[in-house]
Amino acid sequence: MDVFINDVSAFLPNKPVTNDAIEAVLGKVNGLGSKAKRIVLQSNQIKQRYYALDPASGLLTHTNAQLTAEAIRKLNPYSGFKPTDIQCLCCGTTSPDLMFPGHALMVQGELGLETCESITTSGICLSGMTALKYALMNVASGLVSNAVATGSELSSSYMRAQFLTPFYQDTSDLETRPERAFDADFLRWMLSDGAGSAFLSTKKNSKGLSLKVDWMDVISYAGKLETCMYAGGVKQADGSVVGWRNIEGIAPESMPHRFSVRQDIKLLDREIARTMGMALSTVIKKHGLRADSFDWFLPHYSSAYFRPKFYDEMKKIGFEIPYSRWFSNLAEKGNTGSAAIFIILEEIFHSGRLEPGRKLLCFIPESGRFSHAFIGLTVEG
Repeated sequence: MDVFINDVSAFLPNKPVTNDAIEAVLGKVNGLGSKAKRIVLQSNQIKQRYYALDPASGLLTHTNAQLTAEAIRKLNPYSGFKPTDIQCLCCGTTSPDLMFPGHALMVQGELGLETCESITTSGICLSGMTALKYALMNVASGLVSNAVATGSELSSSYMRAQFLTPFYQDTSDLETRPERAFDADFLRWMLSDGAGSAFLSTKKNSKGLSLKVDWMDVISYAGKLETCMYAGGVKQADGSVVGWRNIEGIAPESMPHRFSVRQDIKLLDREIARTMGMALSTVIKKHGLRADSFDWFLPHYSSAYFRPKFYDEMKKIGFEIPYSRWFSNLAEKGNTGSAAIFIILEEIFHSGRLEPGRKLLCFIPESGRFSHAFIGLTVEG
């Protein structure tokens, strides 16, 4: 059964925060300014981002569930739509408000939906995509006639100064090796808050545009590669990770860091583009894809540092899409993790740039343990 995305929405909290104001909002760790911030921002090329924080007090203005609920309320797939029309609610996030119950249940509570199938997917950037795939499969199988999928992040909550200790001391070689900053400062000066949602249905819009979902694939290499981005544990020298529950297995000096968001930057730099090429090659073969058949390439990348790396990898495997057909809003919206592709889709869907018959290719990588998602869409009138 055909499935259509009839609307995509985004919610970005408060006013945008420019580069020179980030540290004033997040705070200085131990009262010291970051030595790596300038280099990291130069590398990721993000100009502004959004935080669910009061800039004066530093207190949260929204919970993750509230961000998600706001994005859902902005959906308008047809006149008269109400959130109470949702039959299946699928919510993905890296950073839920609670360990349990599930994030989707908290969102359902925020929306006041009395009865609804609610599914929570966990992970990092791909949690929004696994939520979308569950929604897609549910609608395609005919079990429901509509579903809403979301991705949302409240990253600023754990990037505030009071949550961090200074990981970075030596910044002497950051100019020549900016990827070293990814371990701590890269994430702090790049991650943003926000939520996005998509409404899926068996019927396309009677007026305006819809996006027909042609196919969707999620491919993981977790069985081949060790953990790269993580929180709630400490990575050991042999590549294994000791989880936060195993207090006896964590060295005393590492205990303060066990809930910090970390990134194995050497592993990231070595594998993220390579595994993207592997996954894309699999998808190309599976669906018989040609690069010239896509009018728009919508990539979610965490930093502009990776943009040429992904391009070169695509060129290497014979699937070159020129930059003129790439669409990204990273510089203006920042990296919103699991919400990013929804926020990218929302902007292009409502931009007036799409016409019936145009084809879109979406790409979403995740460095947690190297997983990638690709989605093929066709614009329908």
